[in-house]
Amino acid sequence: MVNRRRYIGAMAGALLSARFAGATAQGGNVPRIGFLLFNSPRSEPIGPLLQGLDAMGYVDGKTITIEYRFAEGKPERLSDLAAQLVQLKPDVIFAFGGDVVPFAKKATTSIPIVAWMSNDPVESGIVASLGRPGGNITGITLVYDELAGKTLAFLKEAAPAVSRIAVLWNPDHADPEFREMKRAAVTLGAQLQSLEVRRPDDFDRAFKAALGERAEGLVIVSSRLMSGQRQQIAEFAAKNRLIVAGGWGEWTKDGALLTYGPNTTELMQRVAIYVAKILKGARPSDLPIERPTHFDLVINLKTAKLFGLTVPPTLLGRADHVIS
Repeated sequence: MVNRRRYIGAMAGALLSARFAGATAQGGNVPRIGFLLFNSPRSEPIGPLLQGLDAMGYVDGKTITIEYRFAEGKPERLSDLAAQLVQLKPDVIFAFGGDVVPFAKKATTSIPIVAWMSNDPVESGIVASLGRPGGNITGITLVYDELAGKTLAFLKEAAPAVSRIAVLWNPDHADPEFREMKRAAVTLGAQLQSLEVRRPDDFDRAFKAALGERAEGLVIVSSRLMSGQRQQIAEFAAKNRLIVAGGWGEWTKDGALLTYGPNTTELMQRVAIYVAKILKGARPSDLPIERPTHFDLVINLKTAKLFGLTVPPTLLGRADHVIS
């Protein structure tokens, strides 16, 4: 599985490098797709989307033209970049991230937008409903209400002695996870501590608060903000011997005990299907926002050994991937 992932990653990187270098191909009736990104195309995980388009015959520079606009991590640039894309009159815009989609939405009400959102698009005011989004926006959301408390449950199953658990989350990132974790904590007998962070400068304060309450575990509610501070979070947890559980993302590579969340590679490939449908004439308002249906449980046995934990065989048997 590791080799397969490395192969896919290498192929995606090669595809992206080649395409980004030649993304200005022009053609008479060649469909044009606008990509609105928070970071650069080389750092955003859009390889599976490009591969998915390829598989359906949409090849950048040949059968489609992709126009990239990216903010290089500077949100103040997104408004102008969205306006630039709209001026190019693409057939569809792909907006990557719940913090990016609002700028695309503000820039146009007529050009179809396929969105990738880790937050709740209804609670965020992006669409009217998941089943009937209305307007010109459709796409993918990573929100999974019914399973939002499972990460905490898996942590307690793997480390039952842990009772004081800090939850690192961004209140500006509209999702149900912290709310559902509080409900699950009552049943699981866990004492939750809310660590609210809205910007990078908030993390030091949050970490001091966790130490002040003698937290034994840390649950990370995934978002772009958290992903951008991966190294800082990992270093804090390792230094203070906190057992970490995360949502979607590769937190186990940074030493987390486990992660549970949607398979983001598969969902990015699903974005390609939405783009293809729109290029074939489908209206965004007729395409329901898709939620994840497959969730990966990843367990890091190296971390378990470091903390002297014996992960129950029943939990290991449910894992999709085990790092040993």
